[in-house]
Amino acid sequence: MLTVALHALRTRWSTFLGTFVALSLGVALLSVMGLTLASSLDAPKRQPERFATAPVVVQGQNILSVPTSIGGHVSRETRTLAHPHAVPETTVSKLKRLGRVIPDRSFPVRAEGAPRDLIGHPWSTAAFAPYEITEGRAPRTRDEVVVTGDWTHPGDRLRTDHGTVRVVGTVPSRGFETAVFYSDARAAELSPQSTQLVVEAEAQDVREAVEGEAVHVLTGSARRLADPDPDRDREALTAMNALFGTAGGVTAFVSVFVVASTFAFSVAQRRREFGLLRTAGATPGQIRRTVCLEALLVGVLASATGCVLGAYGAPCLADRVVDVGLAPDWFTIGDSKWPYHMAFWTGLLVALLGVVAASWRAGRTSPAQALREASVDAGAMTRGRLLFGAGLLLTAAVTLALALISDPGELLHRKTYVSRPMLLITAVALLAPVLVRPLTRLLAWLPAHLPGAGGMLVRENASAGVRRTAAVAAPVLVTVALTGSLLGATATLNEAKATETRERTTADFVVVPTGNAGNADHGGHGGHGGHGGPAGNHGTTAPHAPTENPGFDARTLRNLRTIPGTTVSATSSSAVYVLEDGVALIRSEARAAEPAALAVTAALPLAAGQVSDLDDQSIIVNEEWERHTVGQTVDVWLGDGTRKSLRIAAVMTTGTGDNGVYVTPANAPGAHVDRVDVTLAAGADPAVVAGALREAGGHVLTRDQWLRAGNPGTDRTTRYGFLLVLGIALLYTGISLANTMLMAASDRVRDLAVLRLAGATRRQVLRLVGAEALTVVAVGGVLGLLVTGLNLAGMRSALGLLSVHAPVRIPWPELGAVTGACAVLAVVFSVAPAAWALRSGAMEPAGTRE
Repeated sequence: MLTVALHALRTRWSTFLGTFVALSLGVALLSVMGLTLASSLDAPKRQPERFATAPVVVQGQNILSVPTSIGGHVSRETRTLAHPHAVPETTVSKLKRLGRVIPDRSFPVRAEGAPRDLIGHPWSTAAFAPYEITEGRAPRTRDEVVVTGDWTHPGDRLRTDHGTVRVVGTVPSRGFETAVFYSDARAAELSPQSTQLVVEAEAQDVREAVEGEAVHVLTGSARRLADPDPDRDREALTAMNALFGTAGGVTAFVSVFVVASTFAFSVAQRRREFGLLRTAGATPGQIRRTVCLEALLVGVLASATGCVLGAYGAPCLADRVVDVGLAPDWFTIGDSKWPYHMAFWTGLLVALLGVVAASWRAGRTSPAQALREASVDAGAMTRGRLLFGAGLLLTAAVTLALALISDPGELLHRKTYVSRPMLLITAVALLAPVLVRPLTRLLAWLPAHLPGAGGMLVRENASAGVRRTAAVAAPVLVTVALTGSLLGATATLNEAKATETRERTTADFVVVPTGNAGNADHGGHGGHGGHGGPAGNHGTTAPHAPTENPGFDARTLRNLRTIPGTTVSATSSSAVYVLEDGVALIRSEARAAEPAALAVTAALPLAAGQVSDLDDQSIIVNEEWERHTVGQTVDVWLGDGTRKSLRIAAVMTTGTGDNGVYVTPANAPGAHVDRVDVTLAAGADPAVVAGALREAGGHVLTRDQWLRAGNPGTDRTTRYGFLLVLGIALLYTGISLANTMLMAASDRVRDLAVLRLAGATRRQVLRLVGAEALTVVAVGGVLGLLVTGLNLAGMRSALGLLSVHAPVRIPWPELGAVTGACAVLAVVFSVAPAAWALRSGAMEPAGTRE
């Protein structure tokens, strides 16, 4: 059998070329994924940045720690507080006896023509990075600043939300922030509260001085916890691993798909060959072993090649993900060996999985049946294929129904709407032989009734060659279905979020701090982040160094509230924490607002209760909470860690996951007003009110401007991940189309020669071949649209159950682009072999060759 397998590989190399390339690329990507994961696991621990040379950093209480019990085992759950505590004055007094104390203050700065991520600090903290002045001098007065980087120079004036300032010095950027340093006095005015400070004293003395007090003493590498977003490396690597994990899963899935369809078509082509082997005495088991051995040989060669490609490709990809900001600057590929083993053996497994069904079918071939059916494409749908296809389709339906009944929000999670299409794609692909013939005849019905025989020949050829049509349509189905399902899911979720915001926002104007247009949250709670579905509402956030957002100052708020002819609702961002089932400490984003004004300026999606019932002893929750009945009492921890029992005044629907909770300002200590909604009274002039709002301070947006500015979009990691997944799918589609068309070309020589004998010109033959290719692509496209429709219908049903009534968004431009690309590939790789055969004279009518 080994001799037969080697002979088949040598003589039928074109048959196995597509499988070899597909497996090689799949193993290469798996190698890259494994090397990336291994490198991220071996990532160095981030060292302190802002306080690299500080002796000791003392932070106020910024962690909520709650005891939990799981199976009798008592532990503690911790979460970062939304509003960290300042270091108590009594503690500061003790520390001053030990040495110099330098308060740290961090606050956002917005300036015209400047980077958007400016952070303000007092100049005295610059020495701990350390920052050293390269041009100019240190700031001395309230209108002088020193900035990092080279985007401005000494002598320039900057118009900021804190007034016009003059740049008197610059320091080199250290990469982790774009800072603006004010004098210590001016920084204290802009950010009165200091949640952390530097103590120039011995660490042991500091610990003894603050023993028993609610502060954190940071020394050594722990000082990184005082840096801005200290866990950004871990979060970036986690997102990157999720991206490559998804790509690896799709690669394995599509690889099996391509290999299986290639071997199935190859076995169908070789029925005469297998029949002759059976006639010569080969047993069914020997035939199966021969086919499996061929796949094993191809798998070994392809896996080895893929590992080599992965070794060269991983560093290039690492450089790319660093360039686009998906990985930290220090990220490089290590020298781990296990990713190569994982990729190699996975490649072999994929090859064997892809050939199992084909080998079984090959072994069932009898000599007489093979010789009788060698020229007839019949029996393409086997009983096993029908059973598996129907079973997968039933599984998809049952799991969808269970999800809709038990947890509709699960269908909005990224991991769900990425994986569910694969189940449906496999089911539809297995059932393709049943669907191909009627669908082909339907699509070709009109061309077949036009004058001439071309349309009729296209219809009959495509519908008669079921195996060939199904083999070509399968990769098109994968690409179109993935494109429609993934991009359609994100577009539908974005539209649902936009619909929620539109229905919830009834104010005529929205005022935000100057320079913050479109950046404040739109839903009244958490912003529009990545598509996590309802789980995003009850998620947790990674701890990070506090950056105070001063929001509106008191004078501006007084001016806004005194404008005649308006109802003003000033709200602030906060959080509450609840312990569910005694085991999970959950953070929910919250908005603090006065109930009367909130009822006039917003339309909350209430399922029960009234906004007007909200008071200092109550809370508005959503249906995702464990307790969500009006009148019930819930124990919560407020944004500053204060524990309090609140009565449920009203309950909101779950929605897409942005319906957080509402409390009064008394239950959001430390929160700053960052949004003001304004509703006009009857008869008020909008133009006059808008002018008064601008004079009062802040950036004024109409309702429509506010909605446009906050139109939700797909986050960058998700976008890159989907582009990678769809790129892989399109690449495999090209490989599969090229391979299948080239394999089919030899079988079609006789058919096309008959057309030439019947009087068809070379151009007519090529047009016929191209038209057949387009018809088959159309079949795959329709099947892909069917899968897309089923997936998005499930998502639409979930949104309806979550009380979100938004339309389904099908990405028609992207679907048109990928279908067009598939059509071009199919036409090129079908017409090119036919043109070559015509050119070589293989299809010339008898008597015309020289």
